[in-house]
Amino acid sequence: MTPWYPTRELPFAGAFVRAMVAATATVWDRATVYHVDAWGAPVGRRQYAAIERAHRELLAHGGVPETGTVADARLRYVPVPVRAGTTFAARANQHAESLRTALGGAPIDAPVVHAHVGLRGGWTALRNARPDARVFVTEHATFLPAVLAEPDSRAMYREVLRRAAGFFTVGEVLRSVLVEAFPEYADRISPIPNPVPFGAVRARPVTEPRRWLFVGTLDERKGVDLLLEAFARCRADDPWLTLTFVGEGRRRPALAARADTLGVADAVTFTGSVPPDRALELIREHDLLVHPSRLETFGMTVVEAVAAGTPVLVTRCGGPEETLAGIVDAAGALVDVDDDPDTIVAGYRRLRDRFPAGLDLAHARTVLAARYGYQAVAEAHRTAWFGDVDPAAPASRAGRAGPAEPAGAGTERGGGTASRPLNGRGA
Repeated sequence: MTPWYPTRELPFAGAFVRAMVAATATVWDRATVYHVDAWGAPVGRRQYAAIERAHRELLAHGGVPETGTVADARLRYVPVPVRAGTTFAARANQHAESLRTALGGAPIDAPVVHAHVGLRGGWTALRNARPDARVFVTEHATFLPAVLAEPDSRAMYREVLRRAAGFFTVGEVLRSVLVEAFPEYADRISPIPNPVPFGAVRARPVTEPRRWLFVGTLDERKGVDLLLEAFARCRADDPWLTLTFVGEGRRRPALAARADTLGVADAVTFTGSVPPDRALELIREHDLLVHPSRLETFGMTVVEAVAAGTPVLVTRCGGPEETLAGIVDAAGALVDVDDDPDTIVAGYRRLRDRFPAGLDLAHARTVLAARYGYQAVAEAHRTAWFGDVDPAAPASRAGRAGPAEPAGAGTERGGGTASRPLNGRGA
């Protein structure tokens, strides 16, 4: 159950959810992804009431068509009209009711439901699961403090924590927010990270960090303006430097104009949004991932870069300190979060001066695969979902890998196809 999943219009949205579906393919026999997707608009109450009424009639008439997604899982897409300006709790109720209408009032036919984010995923799952189902929730959202600041949303979130069979965060940053808000449930909240593909590595090791890459949303929180300023200053010393922005966002026009003003427009490329597989290819084709975000709860792109054998220059913005713990020097460098582009410049120069002997990307990759690879994350979820099942039981069919994690990918598949336990379970 997820409010985010890749679509043709938004190929990045929820890529981590799709990765989890692929990663856990060795765990379940059957799985269906319910993508309950908000379609928001600033309309008045009467307008919205008419839209909602028409939407319910359409859902009741057409049901929820089913298509395929990674690892032979099924995908069911449910659009949800959302009136802009309402609380997170109100939106969660709209998600839950839209799914109920689409299902004709029947519950989701699965013994395990795993939901992404506390309200639009967790609440929607709890309202639509079978009475005997076990509902698990993973929280990813960087905007979690804004959710908890709303009284009705905070109360709903407490109810999700109370009723869920298990509750996970992708890192300690979000767990600390929840423990502070709901200390009575501290022992129920545990970290399970996002899975990261470790199947492919760059063809040649990096010898000079000249081709910079940023992957993500082009907005202020990601630090893209500071990145461009830092790049221009570094390029003044080395005219061979280039910078590629992968992603879309409201800062793109301003960034393009600023690159022209700084005289580096010929060295800066904007690819726009690309499919996740293409993003991984670009990571392998560049020399350095620069990720100057102001806040990350996990920082999946940083781990993906190390998995690809590409060094990183990243801010201490929450998640990366945790994901790169113990291997920072092997993987690249961390810099502080501030408003001075010279902080990034100084970090880059220190990192450049250590190339290539001062890094050990192979070691960093091995460490991160053990922490965040598909096999590790799948086993954590198997234990939570089906703790009573022997993972060494005879397989019902060969495990399937997602497109970014090919079967037989060395560290993650043990050199061959993984087997799926004959557990008679669905998710």
